[in-house]
Amino acid sequence: MNLKLFIAKRYLFSKKTQNVINIISLISIFGVAIGTAALIVVLSVFNGFDGLIQHLFNAFDPNLKITLKEGKTFNAESAKFSKIKNLENIVYFTEVLEENVLLKYGKKIHPATLKGVSESYKNSSGLDTMIIQGSYLLEKNNINYAIVGQGIAYYLSIGLNFINPIVVFVPKRGKKIPLHAQNAFNRKVLYPSGIYSIQQDFDSKYVITSLHFVRELLNYKNEVSAIELKVKSSANINSVKKNIKSILGEQYNVKDQNEQHELFYKIMKSEKWAIFLILSFILLIASFNIIGSITMLIIDKKNDIFTINSLGANKKTIRHIFLIEGWFISIIGAVAGLLTGGIICWLQITYKIVKLQGSGSFIIDAYPVALKMSDFVFVLLTVLFIGYIAAWLPSRYVLNNFMNKK
Repeated sequence: MNLKLFIAKRYLFSKKTQNVINIISLISIFGVAIGTAALIVVLSVFNGFDGLIQHLFNAFDPNLKITLKEGKTFNAESAKFSKIKNLENIVYFTEVLEENVLLKYGKKIHPATLKGVSESYKNSSGLDTMIIQGSYLLEKNNINYAIVGQGIAYYLSIGLNFINPIVVFVPKRGKKIPLHAQNAFNRKVLYPSGIYSIQQDFDSKYVITSLHFVRELLNYKNEVSAIELKVKSSANINSVKKNIKSILGEQYNVKDQNEQHELFYKIMKSEKWAIFLILSFILLIASFNIIGSITMLIIDKKNDIFTINSLGANKKTIRHIFLIEGWFISIIGAVAGLLTGGIICWLQITYKIVKLQGSGSFIIDAYPVALKMSDFVFVLLTVLFIGYIAAWLPSRYVLNNFMNKK
């Protein structure tokens, strides 16, 4: 066994003449373990929320979405789009037409975004799995239906058991404002068939209906505002996106699910790493105990230091002994913290011990947790780095001053 490693291990587990050194060493290990466990738990909870939000967004957002860079609508029946529709990795090709409208139900009014979709939308999205009342129905027997967000249903007091229709108003395109305001709007009616709940931004904004209805309302023929694509699960999204961009050229945007909510995901990622830095700083403060522990150990082992030095060990070798000693404390604390954090996360995943306040009003009743091996590796490296710095300071400066006074 390496001499430095052997001596450092003996110093760690052997009794010291000053019992307070043992106590400080245990406090150091405990502090590192608590900080490491906290890092794992917090990162895993962020992973859980991130995964939950992605799951919810995936029910509404397509794998890829094509829109114009400039302009509002385009014709999706051109040769370019026919080629995209027939690509091997494209499972569903959904035409979409969106417009801001004013809804009236009974005596209440509310602004919303009307989203008309083609028949493939039910299969390409997961909206049907997010319906909490009613069913997925957009058109039947020449009657137009709509699936309404829970927020809009709340604002308008929409009930599926009522026979009242939702009246949809939209300004007439290309018309001068007439003297009578009612003549400035196209007006059609929808009957609510279902209420969905995904996320507040969606629930309070979108009403889903058939593409045919929206085209009639807006006096369009073949225009769409977007094309939503569902890609094979085995396909590489980036490769498919690159291929579609090469077909369409620079006139169109092609965005994957992360790019469709780019700002939101950036904020979440920034929050995660901000919390990580704060907890790492707390861990750094907790690691100061290692400095005290190594400093007192150097003083306690002064006779051993002089003996080892007399036997031929140079200052660098002695320094490495105490550096390894401090690193042992960090490693033990890190491993204990990783195990503790992992067990806490497993308990939460399995038994959902920590509940969300006001559970019943959320789609989940307990904090979501997701364990990632990359987090364990990154936290371990961070703890070992902090531990190395905490052990290096006393083993270099305190030992130098101590031996220079020899």
